[in-house]
Amino acid sequence: MASSLTSSFQTRQFFSLHASNLKSVYWGESNGLCVSSVPIIRVGFVRKTVECKESRIGKQPIEVPSNVTITLEGQDLKVKGPLGELALTYPREVVLDREESGFLRVKKATETRRANQMHGLFRTLTNNMVLGVSKGFEKRLQLIGVGYRATVEGKDLVLNLGFSHPVRMAIPDGLQVKVEDNTRIVVSGYDKSDIGQFAASIRKWRPPEPYKGKGVKYADEIVRRKEGKAGKKK
Repeated sequence: MASSLTSSFQTRQFFSLHASNLKSVYWGESNGLCVSSVPIIRVGFVRKTVECKESRIGKQPIEVPSNVTITLEGQDLKVKGPLGELALTYPREVVLDREESGFLRVKKATETRRANQMHGLFRTLTNNMVLGVSKGFEKRLQLIGVGYRATVEGKDLVLNLGFSHPVRMAIPDGLQVKVEDNTRIVVSGYDKSDIGQFAASIRKWRPPEPYKGKGVKYADEIVRRKEGKAGKKK
């Protein structure tokens, strides 16, 4: 028993000496045990300063056309143009500044990682608002499949996608939908977010499948095709 404890003390002393390169103090033996002391090392933490680089997108100025009106009250922005009106509230991490030249600049209010993320995001949102009320946006979709077709009936978009009944979708306010050649759908408007959401809801009814490519896809979407399973050989 005493021999085992002595071996344990000697092992700890060995690792303390070679791991930390510190000298131990030998106190002798007591009741057959080898007793020594090793200085205790205090473990500290180094504070690292994270540098938040300025967003390449966020620092770009936003040009405001002459037919667009900008109203800024605190953190609330309103943009009005010939196609419509949009509003946006900025978080406290960023502020909007209007220069004498007429350009808009989104600036960081604090130097934090979140502020850096909000900087680029809200610059993009603001630019989309200005472009939306002045020029507008559009999203195109294509129907691929035998018998797949689309029509506009009043304020509804009607889709025939191989179900037992047609799919009828109400067109949201502020959006315009037109159908070309029964298989191409064009969604347009001044709010880019609303356009994207409605286009995604159309595609969701019949996403393109990877074997034959049948379904509803965006006009610029590339569908990765898969090879069908080979039949069983006789």
